[in-house]
Amino acid sequence: MSGFFNTQQPIFEPKRHLKIICVGAGASGLLVAYKLQRHFGDFSLAVYEKNAEASGTWYENRYPGCACDVPSHCYTWSFEPKTDWSATYASSKEIHRYFNDFKTKYGLDRYIHLQHQVSAAVWNASTAEWEVEIEDLRSGKKIRDTAHVVINAGGILNAWRYPPIPGIKDYAGKLVHSAAWDPDLVLNGKVVGLIGNGSSGIQILPAIKDQVKHLTTFIREPTWVSPPMGQDYKVYEKEEQIKFVTEPQYHLQTRREIESQMNSAFPLFFAGSEVQKMSRDHMLSTMKEKLHDEDLEKLLIPEWSVGCRRITPGRNYLESLTHEKVEVVYGEISNITKKGCVVDGKEYPVDVLICATGFDTVSF
Repeated sequence: MSGFFNTQQPIFEPKRHLKIICVGAGASGLLVAYKLQRHFGDFSLAVYEKNAEASGTWYENRYPGCACDVPSHCYTWSFEPKTDWSATYASSKEIHRYFNDFKTKYGLDRYIHLQHQVSAAVWNASTAEWEVEIEDLRSGKKIRDTAHVVINAGGILNAWRYPPIPGIKDYAGKLVHSAAWDPDLVLNGKVVGLIGNGSSGIQILPAIKDQVKHLTTFIREPTWVSPPMGQDYKVYEKEEQIKFVTEPQYHLQTRREIESQMNSAFPLFFAGSEVQKMSRDHMLSTMKEKLHDEDLEKLLIPEWSVGCRRITPGRNYLESLTHEKVEVVYGEISNITKKGCVVDGKEYPVDVLICATGFDTVSF
């Protein structure tokens, strides 16, 4: 019919070879490569990844206790399930291995350029192409490439930053950020300071408390610390892992049940909903039970509603705050000295200062 395209014919005639550049080889970048390879033929793809390995945030984040707060069996692509997770909530090492195994299984290495960081991408209207500048981080050389399509799969939680606290550059001890963890860092017998009680901080504290001589955690605001969302924590027995492999329908049903339970919690984000009220009551009683300290309850339990900001599931975190080695310092850090942090005029000397203080998301 006149006025309609023939859907069996290409838009461009003759057919055009499509050039694609993808920024980042994390979960999104790997999926882009997989999908293009699976569904397209006449294309070229370059995936530029700034890190020394693929898998994005799960390569970068290797701090003690690092794990996902989404149940393991739902933290996979629907078409690529994994049956041998060690526990209901997987460690960062396991997730890193999942993505790398996926990359190897489907031969995606052929597209990926490691330690290559994209620094600029400018559209050239006269050539109808992107002009992309990349730095080879190993040699320092600048590379130029062009593409018809540029896909930004770089994410927003990878530009880690130290907190803008006066004097932080003067600190003479060992300074480390949770997202740039030093694998050679020794904590045994050290006096350690931990800044932050977000997702990373609440995983780090219980993981290191038994190693250190003393741990001072600096907290400036309350947060809702919930039980695990979707599933209780447990280590999978070998028999259940075997059942996941030998009974695919059982594995699928397990995943559906977890997702259904997680999705049913969505109404807690509606102000005044019954689910939000019930969730608040449950979290309030759980936090009080685990803290078992009226002073800490007043400081750490929020007055604002559940769902106003990201909920932070924390296993063994609240119980650890009253551990004999742990000291909770509540309030704003006014400055950092050569020895440690100052809160309300009091200096807290530490040998190691861990900043679990998040990322630069503003300049994305």
